[in-house]
Amino acid sequence: MTKITTESVLRLLCDRRRWFVVALVVLALGSGWTWFSRAPTPGASSGVVSPREGFLAPDFTLKTLDGQMTSLSAQRSKVVVINLWASWCGPCRAEMPAIQKVYASERERGLTVLAVNGTFQDSATNASAFAQQYGLSFPILLDTDGRVSRMYLLSALPSTYIVDRRGIVRAVVIGGPMSEAFVRSKVEPLLQEAP
Repeated sequence: MTKITTESVLRLLCDRRRWFVVALVVLALGSGWTWFSRAPTPGASSGVVSPREGFLAPDFTLKTLDGQMTSLSAQRSKVVVINLWASWCGPCRAEMPAIQKVYASERERGLTVLAVNGTFQDSATNASAFAQQYGLSFPILLDTDGRVSRMYLLSALPSTYIVDRRGIVRAVVIGGPMSEAFVRSKVEPLLQEAP
């Protein structure tokens, strides 16, 4: 059995080669940890989606009330208002006329609305009746399995994401109702930007 003495411990502590090796191992582990735990670069194709201001809006494709398929990426070069809603939601009912008015007056300038109905907690029949009642002329998309609601981290109804012509989220509004003036204040600067 080897006896550990103060002298042997001091010799180990004073051995520069061992400390150099230990320092290299710690440096390599630290560098590796830093590399693997880094945050993704905004806009990079890292597979990470984020519905936050300044980030590329997560793309989705959904069926509309009339059975057509519509995707967010197909709207590139337009200003897009993505509105997540349900027919039973009071604030959704209160803000839809304002969204419709802005859409009707600004669609020729490149505004579109994608009204994503949370059909997984509503129904296509109710969404259709809602659209008819409020005279909505923009596409009503059906999120039947909740995938888009999860992708957009839905926490309250309504939730609205204003996306610029390049596909970047420029404003996020959780809750409502939004007034016509408020919606205009969010989309007007984006409509003035060059396509």
